[in-house]
Amino acid sequence: MVQGFAGRNIGERTALSIPLWLVWAAALVFVLGGLGSFGILDNNEGLYAEIPREMLASHDWRLWIIPHLNGLPYMEKPPLLYWLTALSFALFGESEWAARLVPAISSLSCVAMLLWFGKAVRRPQAARLAALMFVSGVGVTAMSHVLMFDMLLTALLTAALMLGYRALQEEKPALLRWSYAFLALALLAKGFVAVILFGLVVVVFLLASVRAPAGFLRRCAGLFEPYALLVFLAIAAPWHIAASMTEPIFAWFYFINEHVLRFLGKREPHDYYSGSWWYYLPRMAIYLFPWSFLLFGMAVSPRSHARREEGGLKRFLFVAWLVPLLFFSISSAKANYYLVAVMPFAAFHLALALEDRDFLAPRARLLPGVLIATLVVIAYAVLSARGEQSQEPLFILGFSQHQFLLYFFDGLGALAMLAALCAWRAARIGVLAYLLLPIWTCAGLTVTLQAMEPQISTCQLAGWLQHELSGHTVYLYQKFEEQSSLPFYLKHPVPIVDGHSNDLFWGNRLRKNDIMISTDQFLVALKQHPVAIAVMRRQLAEFRAAGLHAYFKGEKRIGDTTIFFN
Repeated sequence: MVQGFAGRNIGERTALSIPLWLVWAAALVFVLGGLGSFGILDNNEGLYAEIPREMLASHDWRLWIIPHLNGLPYMEKPPLLYWLTALSFALFGESEWAARLVPAISSLSCVAMLLWFGKAVRRPQAARLAALMFVSGVGVTAMSHVLMFDMLLTALLTAALMLGYRALQEEKPALLRWSYAFLALALLAKGFVAVILFGLVVVVFLLASVRAPAGFLRRCAGLFEPYALLVFLAIAAPWHIAASMTEPIFAWFYFINEHVLRFLGKREPHDYYSGSWWYYLPRMAIYLFPWSFLLFGMAVSPRSHARREEGGLKRFLFVAWLVPLLFFSISSAKANYYLVAVMPFAAFHLALALEDRDFLAPRARLLPGVLIATLVVIAYAVLSARGEQSQEPLFILGFSQHQFLLYFFDGLGALAMLAALCAWRAARIGVLAYLLLPIWTCAGLTVTLQAMEPQISTCQLAGWLQHELSGHTVYLYQKFEEQSSLPFYLKHPVPIVDGHSNDLFWGNRLRKNDIMISTDQFLVALKQHPVAIAVMRRQLAEFRAAGLHAYFKGEKRIGDTTIFFN
């Protein structure tokens, strides 16, 4: 009989020994691979890249207190992400990869914290598997490549909670002070949601851990350690005070409109999605793909020796991902990217369960790949039956979108079966074989984004404008968010004609400006200097119906945008 790892037979269970170099090699590939290979995305990423660019360009300290977007005040989020991105721009230039460096480093920081925490709680192998699952999960890999607040929040909140857990377990005030320092930074990363989530997780964990009411109250009182609170206030308070003094409306807008009314679904303007209570459940499986399919393997793998002394650890990990998930599910404002905040703890909780089962028996290691391959076959059949749908197909690596997807599913199905066979037969590899799937998935996502660049970024559009129409004043028609990366690439704010922008709504109300202009003001500008205006495809009919196209002598289409110029 063929021998497996540590002298065991292939048909027996085997515990993995995951080398540290593999964890970091995979982390660097998944996080840094393709980081700057596609343009700054329109909508959110375009907003968050432009704000730090304006901070650096302004040479005005007030823009570092009250951020500005496209030349107008923008108070929706605290400034830590902007400050760090501005630092990245100052050091490395205003490029795509420099814009995404903060979320990338945040993702790698989560890997480091999982490894550190696993060593501290004496489960280093589970921590290594958790780090691999976290960093290679499809959702986390995607969020590591986009400039948004959530990966930075995840890193800081994860640090605060891990340190907080150790402070509670070991009763060391120094750990609590470090925990509160990271919590204050998390507050500066995305607002009071960080404090709320931290508080809910800690209170629920204590309620589940301490039976006597007196003991619960004593543990809660310990959380108000004076020096820890002083550390928190010293980091969190200065910006909030400075912002309130700089902009009179800030306090109401930030504390009430952005936090309370957003949670209740009454924020003005309403620029977010809602959904049912189970909105995040399927998205959890997608975020941790393909590792979420290991749950099916646990159903057929009997439990081995569990470590009873680790009940507190498992309870903490369970609470640390479930409570935020419930909070997000209850909230009226929902977004896919909120989920990244629970992924470190969900991955560690799953990894502990797998290690308790000696990283699963052979049949259990086989099942996830078989299930994935089956789903891929179904998706392939449905896609084949539908045929080419788009009248203007997207070409990826020389193939139409439909052909590329068929080839992609071909490869994914084949790799799923290969990974399943390796996991089943090669005990030394085990569940690590499923790393093949996120490698394939992330490569497919990267080349797709590169092919879609003209539709999802204004990088090429801005390049054409700068080369061909350098003497023209550029305007946007109506929709700012859908072309939000244009100011970043043109290196200046862009006026918007007849604008309907949620993100510029309050800035426009607060300041008299020449950014949000009427059609009449635009017609006056047409007579004064050369003008180019970018119109999205869905606004073309309205633009032509208004007769504005008649004022231009030329037009050029790039992606979903048509440039009219006089």
